[in-house]
Amino acid sequence: MRFIHPYKLRLPTTSEALPGREQAVAIPTRHAVLDVPLVPPYPPGLSIARFGMGCFWGAERRFWTESGVYVTAAGYAGGLTPNPTYDEVCSGRTGHAEVVQVVFDPTRIAYEDLLRIFWEAHDPTQGMRQGNDVGTQYRSLIQVSDDIQRIAVQNSLESYNKRLDKAGYGAVTTEIAPPGPFYFAEPEHQQYLAHHPNGYCGLRGTGVSCA
Repeated sequence: MRFIHPYKLRLPTTSEALPGREQAVAIPTRHAVLDVPLVPPYPPGLSIARFGMGCFWGAERRFWTESGVYVTAAGYAGGLTPNPTYDEVCSGRTGHAEVVQVVFDPTRIAYEDLLRIFWEAHDPTQGMRQGNDVGTQYRSLIQVSDDIQRIAVQNSLESYNKRLDKAGYGAVTTEIAPPGPFYFAEPEHQQYLAHHPNGYCGLRGTGVSCA
């Protein structure tokens, strides 16, 4: 049986976390598909959502195709290490999840619609993994930016949990967290599947629809 390091299955403590660095990684200035600025400031009136649903390559593509989404980015959130690298996140010693940041126009696509995509596109019952991808960086995670998002998430989680239970799945393990630092991933991870159309995509939903 393949050995899995304990750091891949539990979040590190503050003393165990890697120190990171002050300098952020350099990233492209524009989105490779949507051709808009990748980094803020964004146009007024837009909102931000952040989702961890396994490998961020497929997750980012799933959202950039939606009408009303202004820009997406792959990155790291929910951990302790400032400005982590991909290898550090994969070590399990940063506490970060691979996430996609979705900047959207709420007059064109509702946050609840983004939640539906989130729930249906992955299996939120697997803990520190998604399918064959094992590790804390693959955990299911939502960072909520305000009380409106928090209430919407809680309502949708309770509803979807009942549907999953009826379909024979376990309880939802999705981590619901307050807003925290978002660190853009390295250039090679931004819009990865646009540059590599036949590249790896680990998104696997349960087949259970979300109301």
